[in-house]
Amino acid sequence: MTAEARRPLPVLPGLDSVRHVHVIGVCGTAMGTLAAMLAERGFTVSGSDAMAYPPMSTWLEARGLTVQSGYAAEHIPPHTDLVVVGNIARRDNVEAVAAGERGLPCVSLPEALRVFFFPGRTALVATGTHGKTTTSAMTAWILFQTRRDPSFFIGGVTANFDANYRLGSGTPFVVEGDEYDTAYFDKVPKFWHYPAKAATINNVEFDHADIYPDLDAVRHVFSRFAAQIPRDGALWVNGDDDTALACAAHARCAVRRFGLHADPAASALDLAGAALRTHEGGTDCLVARDGLVHEVTLPTIGDYNLRNFLGAAGLASEVGVTLAEACAAIGTFRGVKKRQELKGVVADIPVIDDFAHHPTAVRSTLAALRMRYPTRRIWAIFEAKSNTSRRAVFQQAYAEAFADADIVVLSQPWKKDDLPEDQLLSLPRLVADLERAGKEVHLIPDVDAIVDFVAPRARPGDAIAGLSGSAFGGLHQKLIDALKSR
Repeated sequence: MTAEARRPLPVLPGLDSVRHVHVIGVCGTAMGTLAAMLAERGFTVSGSDAMAYPPMSTWLEARGLTVQSGYAAEHIPPHTDLVVVGNIARRDNVEAVAAGERGLPCVSLPEALRVFFFPGRTALVATGTHGKTTTSAMTAWILFQTRRDPSFFIGGVTANFDANYRLGSGTPFVVEGDEYDTAYFDKVPKFWHYPAKAATINNVEFDHADIYPDLDAVRHVFSRFAAQIPRDGALWVNGDDDTALACAAHARCAVRRFGLHADPAASALDLAGAALRTHEGGTDCLVARDGLVHEVTLPTIGDYNLRNFLGAAGLASEVGVTLAEACAAIGTFRGVKKRQELKGVVADIPVIDDFAHHPTAVRSTLAALRMRYPTRRIWAIFEAKSNTSRRAVFQQAYAEAFADADIVVLSQPWKKDDLPEDQLLSLPRLVADLERAGKEVHLIPDVDAIVDFVAPRARPGDAIAGLSGSAFGGLHQKLIDALKSR
């Protein structure tokens, strides 16, 4: 469970006197991104990680950062002014202990963002259990295309920028608002730290079962986030999600609703959309605000991506972007890596990578792929690896999530020793449930065995989706290579 309030910031040296920042856990995606941003701003940055190896270590070194392998007190240079502690570090981390003994101020990642990057900027924060990465990326691209020169900090690599951060000279700063906690000394959701002038709540579901006991706890942190937006700000909320609306009711600022409606112009929503037709190039839609209807072709598939666009257009409108401008800009949006990302096509077999691991995300992604490939046989290869996906709490939900797949392949889940057996997702039970629903299902223990099974059986006209919250052991490229060598 998270703490009830943000801690007071420690006494920091004057920001104009900070020269050297040390980052503990620097090879995590978010921490490495922060380190690169600090270096780009002119700070000397060092860092350490227990897993200091490529690609993140080389990516950081290419940006002039010194990366130490493992944790040791001597890895913190003597002239360090400030330490940023990643969520991977525990209280007994030797570098965290050493920083305390030396009297060095320590901050978490979102505290560092708040101190170094948000002052003087208009923070636009995209939140929600699902879709916040894509919504953030869409918002950033719309602002860039409309010459707002935004900064952004996003939890995925945007294809348009080939990056997950940017430091622009404009006022807007787009940030993905994560509800996960931050550091051992800062046990509140990251998004409580972000001074949002405008925000979205895309949806609210139970997730992050390792820190939240139930949906009520998740609702609480989103409600508190809504309440902290200033009165002169704005909150855009998914009007199709009752839980999100209940959280938004705690806001003091203007609350605007976006969502789907068969006749967008007639909708009571502030921003409404309807998907007209889907094709391999995207989705043709109508969207409307204040009764004015616009046609737009989204280069993405699925109702949830239309909602993501509506949220992004709402956020962008808070810094003056019209709906017409947003519709024009989104046509060149190229998506986010690991979000329905087409990794390659071999013998008319597309291989797709997607971050889906929560059952709602699995269901929505497969529904979108069914819309994109209505006549193809769809393989869904799923890895239950994240803290939530491998827990029994979603046992029944997963049994329903694969409705749009023809063949399901389940990988053996990664298991932490401290998770009791009765709290683990039962893959044999999931196999039985899916078979009762008429699915062809295979439980295969590791990635290489999956590749050996799928590659000779896939046929031209199939579509293969690897669904995982991780790199999935290189599954996608291994499949592409195996299909090429058949």
